[in-house]
Amino acid sequence: MVGVVIEAGINCNGDVNIAKKLIDVASAAGCQYFKLQKREVDLVYSQEELDKPRESPWGTTTRDQKLGLEFTELEYMEIDEYCKSKNIQWFASPWDVVSAGFIDQFNIPFIKIPSPLITNIELLQFCKESGRPIILSTGMSTLEMVDNAIRILGQKNIYSILHCTSTYPSKPSELNIKCITALKERYPWTKIGFSNHYPGLMGMIMAVALGAEMIELHATLDRTSFGSDQAASIEPQGIFELMERIRLIDQMKGDGIKKIYGSEIPIIKKLRR
Repeated sequence: MVGVVIEAGINCNGDVNIAKKLIDVASAAGCQYFKLQKREVDLVYSQEELDKPRESPWGTTTRDQKLGLEFTELEYMEIDEYCKSKNIQWFASPWDVVSAGFIDQFNIPFIKIPSPLITNIELLQFCKESGRPIILSTGMSTLEMVDNAIRILGQKNIYSILHCTSTYPSKPSELNIKCITALKERYPWTKIGFSNHYPGLMGMIMAVALGAEMIELHATLDRTSFGSDQAASIEPQGIFELMERIRLIDQMKGDGIKKIYGSEIPIIKKLRR
């Protein structure tokens, strides 16, 4: 079965209750993982960027907006306990080494390198030294960049490599789903997956049909909510539909061995000449 990651990230808008509702959806739909993003705002963004005017529910500057999206340590502990109660695992994408150290205190199954940081050697090395299995996202990257990240991380530490196009939402013409096949050929020693930013199910369904073993999708309770990722996200009904289609694909793929099924025997007797 394909591993499905519900990326809640900034779509939670810093509200634990929204996170819990998305956890409920992920668990009920049969998804395996719930994912967040963690940033130490002053390390990720410049002072100039943080001081820029930006209207949001939390204030009038970019700093206000970025801080408003982050969960506190107590809130992470609450989310951790809630995921346990719903029998679903969670992990996060750290955007800096302080955040990586923070999430490493929890019993998470993976640590994920977000696409913008695939060239950040300090973060790659820190995540390697954590000993956690690593998921590597490859948006905004060439194969040479991916190869270099793998050299730093070490093959044995990588759980999955995700094809990704880092636009929100992505255009159909830029999804390039055939990269799943190319990555499977280039990196046969690990799981290849797809991180979706298209506001529909087709790209993920195609990726699974081409052999993707992990699917990550941005999820939201309501695509009209505040936030830059909402337009590239899937609402609860779509998540349930996706899981149904993934299970159906899994049944339809079969084992690849050409055979006569028992259900065909009566048809053979009736029609074969």
